[in-house]
Amino acid sequence: MATRLSKVLMGAFPQLRYEPTAKRVRASLGGNVVVDTVQAWLVWEPRRVTPIFAVPEQELLAELAPPALPVPAVEEHTFALRKGEAPTSLDPGTKFGRHTCAGEELDVMTAAATAPRAAFRPEDPDLAGYVVLDFTAFDWLEDDEEIIGHPRDPFHRVDIRASSAEVDVALDGVTLAKTNGAQLLYETLLPVRYYIPPSDVRLDLMEESPRRTVCPYKGQASYWSYPESGQGRNIAWSYDRRYRDAAQIHGLISFYNERVDLRVNGVLQVRPVSPWSRPDGTGAPRG
Repeated sequence: MATRLSKVLMGAFPQLRYEPTAKRVRASLGGNVVVDTVQAWLVWEPRRVTPIFAVPEQELLAELAPPALPVPAVEEHTFALRKGEAPTSLDPGTKFGRHTCAGEELDVMTAAATAPRAAFRPEDPDLAGYVVLDFTAFDWLEDDEEIIGHPRDPFHRVDIRASSAEVDVALDGVTLAKTNGAQLLYETLLPVRYYIPPSDVRLDLMEESPRRTVCPYKGQASYWSYPESGQGRNIAWSYDRRYRDAAQIHGLISFYNERVDLRVNGVLQVRPVSPWSRPDGTGAPRG
């Protein structure tokens, strides 16, 4: 019997997962190098969609100590991986301190700074000798390039293809964009995104938003809102030129399929359900 591969990948989400990486990985805290290793692993705690780095504890150039501060409250942001399922997976907006496997939290200390509870030692024999580090607490390099957001997932892919299909975007009956020159972005387990030239977007109806997010595959995103609709907050975004990998969409504008009426060659598309379905535009920082 054949197996659909996406079911295999999603079936592992409740488990603690790891995968070695061949990249040289460096983390710094307050200008001091905390680790410089070619033995890093990518780790996904149960229910997590995105990976973080685990590094050999013996290669740490900083001290680990029991936490000096009380356990903080960490808000949990959940979503459903598949339509019709209960929202149990954790989106990237759920901070590091929400651990979903047994283990020990630790402070990371250098001579110049302390990162509270920025290390986690999982109680799992397969991860013995490794500690997981909070990505947001450090500055990171893979080889000699800065990485942002979170480490890239080797099982996650972004493909961009040019399309001459007629794409029409509307909200509350008002057309916000119409083009035959979209770039279609296909990303593993995510909805197709339609990136539209600014000249084909009614920017005169939109206003710039202060919201900024980062994606490790595409760069930093700036947002626009459509103020005439209660559903229009942070409805569209555009990425900067940080990554060559995403050059085809630099400067183009995409709308959340989840929150607009999107037609392709006249056919209304079903609104997908994802972490970005929230009407206030504050879903997970990726898309």
